[in-house]
Amino acid sequence: MSEQTRRAFLIAASGSVAVCISRRLLAELAAAPCPPALAKTIAGVPIPDSTVARAAVGLGWAAYPTFLFNHCLRTFLFGVMLAEQEAVRYDAEMIFVAATLHDLGLIKTYASPEHPFEMDGADAAKAFLIEHDVRSERAELVWNAIALHASILVEHQDPQVGIIGSGAGADVFGVGIRSLSGEHVAEVLRAFPRLSFNTEFRDLLVDQCHRKPFSQRATWLDGFCRVHNPGVAYPDLEKRLLEAWGDSR
Repeated sequence: MSEQTRRAFLIAASGSVAVCISRRLLAELAAAPCPPALAKTIAGVPIPDSTVARAAVGLGWAAYPTFLFNHCLRTFLFGVMLAEQEAVRYDAEMIFVAATLHDLGLIKTYASPEHPFEMDGADAAKAFLIEHDVRSERAELVWNAIALHASILVEHQDPQVGIIGSGAGADVFGVGIRSLSGEHVAEVLRAFPRLSFNTEFRDLLVDQCHRKPFSQRATWLDGFCRVHNPGVAYPDLEKRLLEAWGDSR
């Protein structure tokens, strides 16, 4: 055996470019978990399989704990099934990406110091799409779908923007779930088990509130964060209102 072979380097040539990968790096790559291969259709819903859709799955799989990855895929499936009841037209690829990445803001890697997790997730997803040369208007659709998925303001958007919120609401709180086929719901749960989602997600939200106690003000998590931060002095709106401008006006 030659010395070159004994060094166990892989030389991969592409045109005039050669890439050397060491034995250690190969071992690390082999040990890294690969994203699951998704079925072409789950519960009657076609799963987008474009390059950008697969990349989003890879990003989500690398970023999330498994319970949260499964939640994001259930969000897509439940959201689409609910949308189809109302004959909502939607960009399947972009809605899939939005659902897959909508909770990135709960992961420290993608969290800003001060913004709510919905905005952080929207910013991360939009940056991901720009990197993949997705047109700005489609990237903006994803931004809105994620940033507004827990906001009543979504009602003033294109109906497809609300699919992420509907799917997340069905998965987190069971909103509308009984209107769906029991067989389809069971198929979704077989594909993406809940894995103690209720308590795991609760703990993730508590962590968000502890790390960024003021970030969720005026969002659906405002009261939740106040309960879990009893020692934090939150701004008093009435006090601010009555003391505004002092006594000069």
